[in-house]
Amino acid sequence: MKPFLDQNFLLHTPAAQRLFHEFAAQMPIIDYHNHLPPQQIATDHRFENLTQVWLYGDHYKWRAMRAQGISEAYCTGAASDWEKFEKWAETVPYTIRNPLYHWTHLELQRYFGIKELLSPKTARAIYEQAGEQLRTPEFSVQNLLRKMNVRALCTTDDPTDSLEWHRQIAADPATGFQVLPAFRPDKAMAVEDPAAFNAWTDDLAAAAGTTISDYDSFLSALKNRHDFFAQHGCTLSDHGLEQLYATPYSLSEIKSAFLKIRSGQHLDPAETLKIKSALIYEFALWDHEKGWVQQYHLGALRNNNSRASRRLGPDTGWDSIGDFRQGQPLARFLDRLDADDRLAKTILYNLNPADNELMATMIGNFNDGSVAGKVQFGSAWWFLDQKDGMEKQINALSNMGMLSRFVGMLTDSRSFLSYPRHEYFRRTLCNLLGHEIEQGELPDDVEWIGEIVRDICYRNAEAYFGFGK
Repeated sequence: MKPFLDQNFLLHTPAAQRLFHEFAAQMPIIDYHNHLPPQQIATDHRFENLTQVWLYGDHYKWRAMRAQGISEAYCTGAASDWEKFEKWAETVPYTIRNPLYHWTHLELQRYFGIKELLSPKTARAIYEQAGEQLRTPEFSVQNLLRKMNVRALCTTDDPTDSLEWHRQIAADPATGFQVLPAFRPDKAMAVEDPAAFNAWTDDLAAAAGTTISDYDSFLSALKNRHDFFAQHGCTLSDHGLEQLYATPYSLSEIKSAFLKIRSGQHLDPAETLKIKSALIYEFALWDHEKGWVQQYHLGALRNNNSRASRRLGPDTGWDSIGDFRQGQPLARFLDRLDADDRLAKTILYNLNPADNELMATMIGNFNDGSVAGKVQFGSAWWFLDQKDGMEKQINALSNMGMLSRFVGMLTDSRSFLSYPRHEYFRRTLCNLLGHEIEQGELPDDVEWIGEIVRDICYRNAEAYFGFGK
């Protein structure tokens, strides 16, 4: 019987072990999509305890705790940090076969050298041991990133953001890694709620130093912020959408719909689709003009529990995989841009595994030879960033596209302890390739396949995004 989480965790063949230990393990990390708060990086924040770094804002853990029958007071409520951690420790033994079980113990090992399994019996000792380390300078936020060999990371930022923390980080030559913003204009497309949309539009006007009276001035303010982000090192946009929008529209229809929502009226479903289609197209044109990479996270069905969402807000654990029709609108959207040769480098992230092959074949329609891997089938994300989901994404991409040109893993996380997810992905990748070497399905050329592993783990992303150049 193999020990749990030993050096060959997830590596079931000698070839897999060689690929990981000799080629993957030491590669740096480019984390090109996450939700880390740049203020905590700029101020080199130190956490007081594991609850603060692990449980504040982590809806993965909250969902598990709720399923365990634990009160909301211990998730997002007023319980003390120790009480919340104690309830998480009670939950962890019951998360077996959920990726949280692996991630929890990988993080304890990689950051703190703690090999004991987290349980009610070990909770107090682990809490105190990790807390003592977290409160030292060696475990500041910047040092946590250095410990994981992070070379560059991209946060997720609203167009109204001042980017003051990014400027502060960039001005410090001692940081040793890049922290770049990513332009995330989801609220510009959230037209279903006129009150929220108008309040955000007022914030946009203030950020752009202008007034917004019509659709043209709205677009002008957004373009102003797009330019502002570019001036501060941004080279990526990011969009969290149910699906790509590609409904035909006329400019007069969009202008009329904008005035309607600006007056506080609700749009009808057809108007909503048209204005979303118009906006996402404009964003894509700006991305192409600047040579940015555009990212589309597709397929999340959000805020399903209306009672809890009203009380706690978005991103608190009430989302699921959606079953939206992705193929036709995605093809129309990409083709409209490609027809005028204005399709930027693009990454498509899929949340419904039933659409993996659709995504893996769609990227091949728009890879035009101008850039290696120009259109990417992005890594398994959110509900799929676990061993099974990673394997399915890798297999679909391998079967229908070019795994060797894949830009690899990201954290998509709000926690500074999430970087072992890159290791988890690398072990999974090496295990798949190593197994096929042992079975004679790939040649016994570990040196060459190891170079491909290095590409996927780091070098492809380095070339694709051009960070540091």
